[in-house]
Amino acid sequence: MEKQKQPLGFGKTMLASALGVLVMSVVCGLIAFIVMIAMVVSLAGKDGSDAVVVKPGSVLVVDLGKIGGDRTPSGLALTMSGGNSVGLVDAVHAIRVAAEDDNIAVLYLTDGGLSGLSWGSLTELRDALEDFRSSGKRVVAYATVWSQGGYYVASVADSLCLHPSGMVDFRGMGAEVMYYKDLLDKLGVEMQLIRPESCAYKSAGEVYTLNHMSAANREQIRAYISSIWNVATEAIATSRHIGIDTLNAIADNLSGYMADDAQKRGLVDKLCFEEDVRKGFKEAHGGKRLLPVEDYARNFGLTAKRMKNQPKDKIALIYAEGNVVDGSARGMAQGVYGDDIVKALRQASDDNSVKAIVLRVNSPGGQATASESMTYAVRQAREKKPVIVSMGDLAASAGYEMSCLADVIVAQPTTITGSIGVFGTVPNMGRLMRQKLGLNTDTVATNRNATGLSIMRPLSPAAMAMMERNVEDFYKVFVGRVAEGRHMTYDDVHRIARGRVWTGVDAKRIGLVDTLGGIDLALGIAAEKAGVESYAVKAYPEEKDVWTQLQELFGDAPDSDLNLLVKGLLAYRWKTTGKTQKQLSRLEQDLLFVGESEGLQARIPFVVVSE
Repeated sequence: MEKQKQPLGFGKTMLASALGVLVMSVVCGLIAFIVMIAMVVSLAGKDGSDAVVVKPGSVLVVDLGKIGGDRTPSGLALTMSGGNSVGLVDAVHAIRVAAEDDNIAVLYLTDGGLSGLSWGSLTELRDALEDFRSSGKRVVAYATVWSQGGYYVASVADSLCLHPSGMVDFRGMGAEVMYYKDLLDKLGVEMQLIRPESCAYKSAGEVYTLNHMSAANREQIRAYISSIWNVATEAIATSRHIGIDTLNAIADNLSGYMADDAQKRGLVDKLCFEEDVRKGFKEAHGGKRLLPVEDYARNFGLTAKRMKNQPKDKIALIYAEGNVVDGSARGMAQGVYGDDIVKALRQASDDNSVKAIVLRVNSPGGQATASESMTYAVRQAREKKPVIVSMGDLAASAGYEMSCLADVIVAQPTTITGSIGVFGTVPNMGRLMRQKLGLNTDTVATNRNATGLSIMRPLSPAAMAMMERNVEDFYKVFVGRVAEGRHMTYDDVHRIARGRVWTGVDAKRIGLVDTLGGIDLALGIAAEKAGVESYAVKAYPEEKDVWTQLQELFGDAPDSDLNLLVKGLLAYRWKTTGKTQKQLSRLEQDLLFVGESEGLQARIPFVVVSE
């Protein structure tokens, strides 16, 4: 008789299942890793190290959806973007070079990606397009849908076109802040907000303690969105020859939204298809080749390394973009890392070939300790050579503190800045743990306040007093720094501080910035103060090669199987492409990590985008 098979026991079944899951996890992880490595190393074959050939009659294509951030991505970030994105700084410089390039016949602007750029970036782009037009060359703009910010840029064009079934999103500026207090109440979490008594405008922490806008926050938001809208409508009115009152009526009634209405009211010149626009390039301008600005910038971006006979004198361009945090960036991290910016300032100030420093700040703020470290480093660098700050979309809170000691501060009219203040938050999660999760704690302590900062109960009176003193002391230091850098009295700064946000145009009026303009103006001021006429631009923080980035992502053990695999793949790539390790590493840059930080915060809770 054949012996009947017995089913596996529970333990053996669980073990077999666990082993199966483990094996599949390893296999899937290995496949994913190999695919990622293949993407990275394949980028070397199309890294743009060969100069882009610009043929006569070329049409420079500026797609707002391809422009993101101040610094052009490279390496792992470039892979994730599909290899076809460019930083604002390089794009703007490339547009200005194209104005003098006889091979560029016309500039073609499109909003194919429905750009999410903020108003400072949009203003910088618009200024560059106006300079392009002033050279005598035409700007043609076309989109199926013009976002509001995209339309602000496109309004400078000689010919502004729209798809016959398209739309123009022109409806004015508004602000919508999300508040979490009612949700936290339901969860049983109390957020304890600590800020200086005078900092009513420092509203970042209010989203956890209120369910509506405070009067001070409503006042400052209304002021800065009105300021930005005034700048935008004045520019559009001038370019499109439409009265500001008429523009506001169109926005109020949404009467320029549909394509026919947009043309009837003068928001656009023509309704057509993209093929009609391209045909017009050939007929009117001899346009034969569409050349994306991201490709053109490989040759003519501000920090392009392929330009021959570069001057020996240099101006350092230090990018400080993202949330301010302590430490140094690793792997794919994004943010303004205090240690990295301090190191960059020290390297630039110690480099004899660097004659001046431009600090490009695009940050809503962040960790107070990192801000202090960078502010001190700016002071030290300024003792050796001129330091000029160029503000992008945002330079607020910690972003403003690190700027305030510079020799000159340059901002766009639509830059968000100021917010001179500080706050701290400590959650009390005791009710959540007890009532919702059934978790209880008990304590034993050697001293009265040993558990005074526990998140399981409200702050003790002594702990609350200590935190209040901490924020008050930092606020006084912050105001004192601004008073020193801006040559104002403490009381004068305090009147315009208190955590209040200002636009660049208002910040210039009250003395927080010196002049209005973009990165080119900041570089020109730096060169003038350094006494140099011809210079190259050297970018900081220094870029990391792909091997360093991968090590930081996956571990630093030099003899691990992972490291050996990556080394083998890269070595094979170098051998088969004939490129040197140095050539490949030019592609990579340090990506900064945007993360939440502990301790006192000097930040704003919002970013104004162009929707």
